[in-house]
Amino acid sequence: MKLLTVAIPCYNSQDYMHHAIDSLLGCKEDIEILVVDDGSKDDTAKIGDRYQEQYPDVVRCIHQENGGHGEAVNTGIKNATGKYFKVLDSDDWFDEEALKKVIDTLKNLENQPLDMMIVNYVYDKPSTNTQNPIRYANALPQNRIFRWYNVKYFLPSQNLLMHSIIYRTAVLKNCGLVLPKHTFYVDNLFVYEPLPYVHTMYYLNVDLYHYFIGREDQSVNEKVMIGRIDQQIRVNKRMIDAVDVMSLKSRKLRKYMIHYLTIISTVTTVLLVKSGTEENLKKRDEFWNYMKETRPEVYKAVRKTMLGTLMRLRGKAGHKVLIAGYTVAQKLFDFN
Repeated sequence: MKLLTVAIPCYNSQDYMHHAIDSLLGCKEDIEILVVDDGSKDDTAKIGDRYQEQYPDVVRCIHQENGGHGEAVNTGIKNATGKYFKVLDSDDWFDEEALKKVIDTLKNLENQPLDMMIVNYVYDKPSTNTQNPIRYANALPQNRIFRWYNVKYFLPSQNLLMHSIIYRTAVLKNCGLVLPKHTFYVDNLFVYEPLPYVHTMYYLNVDLYHYFIGREDQSVNEKVMIGRIDQQIRVNKRMIDAVDVMSLKSRKLRKYMIHYLTIISTVTTVLLVKSGTEENLKKRDEFWNYMKETRPEVYKAVRKTMLGTLMRLRGKAGHKVLIAGYTVAQKLFDFN
């Protein structure tokens, strides 16, 4: 058994998947690399097969019909043999020195119960030659195993994203996570749904994950997100349905999951408002009514937050305030 499985979902990734894979090979003795070719139409499959031929004890290239990012992650989880599991998107990469520290730390913790490791990630914008690291030192204890009651306050920029999470593989399999096919933004489900199964955590303050941002066709591009707003709503509603947050025993876990749901619901709302169409404004109201009817206690908790209060604003003046706040957040945190 390898220590860490890294799944790399690939769709038409021939131009950049080399960088992702090569960034892992410095720790190849301890890593299983699963290149999941999601029905690519370029040379992705050939490149993956070549890596498997060159590193047969490290790389497996798995070919499947196109099912989208979520289905590629599902395939990675099903085929993972490593004790821990992480996703690396094919246009991103790991810092090699940080990865070595991750591996060394996981080895040192091998005989201790660890459900989730948290690391930093970095927004990389080559177009502006800028890097914005997201770190958690103010919110999480460092260099020791801790539980939810040890967690402090997360800033709005400090959501635990797919980029910052390494799960124990058994946690993902035990919680029965199956991400939806042909749907973008499922990385939020990948983080959110298993959290109630996480009891022990470890924060390693290293900048491991480099998240490339800036391509015009990228799924997090604002115009692209507005065009795919129905998929964003679908994911957001599944977050509401998937976990009965108010029934969780841990107060800190409940608080964090309300925080996470509030952030994602804010993004959904702002995009619907920014689109400027009457149809999407109706979808906004329908979304909030859905939360209110499905999880009334969660709805109340979300509405009590500062962002939840902003989401109540209506009319042109209210929409301007909402969009202005979102724009300020974009500039402060450089997330889009």
